[in-house]
Amino acid sequence: MLLWTRIVLVGLICLSLVSSGMGCGPGRGYGRRRHPKKLTPLAYKQFIPNVAEKTLGASGRYEGKITRNSERFKELTPNYNTDIIFKDEENTGADRLMTQRCKDKLNSLAISVMNQWPGVKLRVTEGWDEDGHHFEESLHYEGRAVDITTSDRDKSKYGTLSRLAVEAGFDWVYYESKAHIHCSVKAENSVAAKSGGCFPGSSTVTLQDGTEKAVRDLQKGDRVLAADDDGNPIYTDFIMFIDRDSTTRRLFYVIETDLGHRITLTAAHLLFVSQNSTEGERMSAVFASQVQPGQKVFVFDADRLEPVTVKRIYTQEHEGSFAPVTVQGTVVVDQVLASCYAVIEDHELAHWALAPVRLAHWVSTSLFSSQPRASAQNDGVHWYSKILYQLGTWLLDSHSIHPLGMSVRPS
Repeated sequence: MLLWTRIVLVGLICLSLVSSGMGCGPGRGYGRRRHPKKLTPLAYKQFIPNVAEKTLGASGRYEGKITRNSERFKELTPNYNTDIIFKDEENTGADRLMTQRCKDKLNSLAISVMNQWPGVKLRVTEGWDEDGHHFEESLHYEGRAVDITTSDRDKSKYGTLSRLAVEAGFDWVYYESKAHIHCSVKAENSVAAKSGGCFPGSSTVTLQDGTEKAVRDLQKGDRVLAADDDGNPIYTDFIMFIDRDSTTRRLFYVIETDLGHRITLTAAHLLFVSQNSTEGERMSAVFASQVQPGQKVFVFDADRLEPVTVKRIYTQEHEGSFAPVTVQGTVVVDQVLASCYAVIEDHELAHWALAPVRLAHWVSTSLFSSQPRASAQNDGVHWYSKILYQLGTWLLDSHSIHPLGMSVRPS
């Protein structure tokens, strides 16, 4: 059954890719990334995203200097990519050492540079620093930052090089000086490096029989409280977890209403808030990190969903994170209505993208309803979710994707 389901889903993905390719007009061929608009060079001293480097929205906090004798030295990996020139003025190979995430982004950028300027390579002037040449708490000390130029050292290219670095996925890019561009990434094990959109395992949902169940204990076939397209309460099938992690500690936003309701979810998860319109209150999905005190969220009370004012917002760390998906695409968690989706800012688009998953669930329940329930799902990001995320970074504008979206490494 698992094999058959995968075949169906892969076939539908391929069909959707062919359809989208046909609808986009002539191009350079399938499977190659095309920028939807002309690259806009960064201005001198500009940085993206427009927040401080060591904040959650960028590369995250400094975690301590790594030395050759420290336990964390094993976090660094050498980069021997022949398409990159390493200055290595210390002649120690230090500039080649970096975290895996930094290496992945740098290798991706190297390809973009060669495509942008044939015959020109990416050049790294500074990588991991073991000699104390940078300011206190520099991410160079953790192998999470690189200073780069082009191999021809043509300063007129540096604005575009900065933009290419943003497109390559660096978590913070700064046109720092006339001589180089500074790029950095999130820590491999930080809460920001892979937050995606999840709830803590201890959060609860309401089942059709009126009992409550911890999110981490959900099983395929459970019918949970959600809302339909008109905002009416409805019970819907739980399908699967698109992300399940029982052990990693992550940072969550706690959104508390003035009536004492609290929903806990990661920054990149979508939550429904009330928007005033000519037709009265209507629901709009926004990232949890964008919710502000004074806005209204929807709370389940007395068999109906009511808009209730947000009183305060704060953060907490929790062990374990779970991203449940329902047929309806919504779920009431801790009595507050949330989307099942995250990372991409458009709830409707995310729901459409999960249509193959809902179809597979419908086929499975229709044809094999008499079979016993499947065993508990293993930890990890679901393979279909990884594909969607990669497609999103490929096809969507970077502003449509939350900066704390999940990190998907190439296999």
